Amino acid sequence: QVQLVESGGGLVQAGGSLRLSCTASGRTFSTSAMAWFRQASGKEREFVAAISGSGGAIYYKDSMKGRFTISRDNAKNTMYLQMNSLNPEDTAVYYCAAAWAAWVVVPDQPNAYNYWGQGTQVTVSS
Repeated sequence: QVQLVESGGGLVQAGGSLRLSCTASGRTFSTSAMAWFRQASGKEREFVAAISGSGGAIYYKDSMKGRFTISRDNAKNTMYLQMNSLNPEDTAVYYCAAAWAAWVVVPDQPNAYNYWGQGTQVTVSS
């Protein structure tokens, strides 16, 4: 059983930065594609970014490019999301997800992933 635990969320002012972490256990981490999604109150879950098991392939939602950076450290079983220039529209619960495979055909679809964390709240004040 894979367990994913997110951390690093919090309250930040507009224009600020946060780095989220997702630590995995229970599976060989480097064999799993992983992703970040977010869900704002009253809205559907939204894809943010995905990274292959090796870290060699990365995919972002277009609107996230340039502000968000996904990365992973397989030696630490941890994935990261560096978020810069945050604005109130980025307020959401951020979830990490992991797949059985090292990469998925449709990385922006929630049903491509087999395991999910509980989420971490990010709140951006104006």
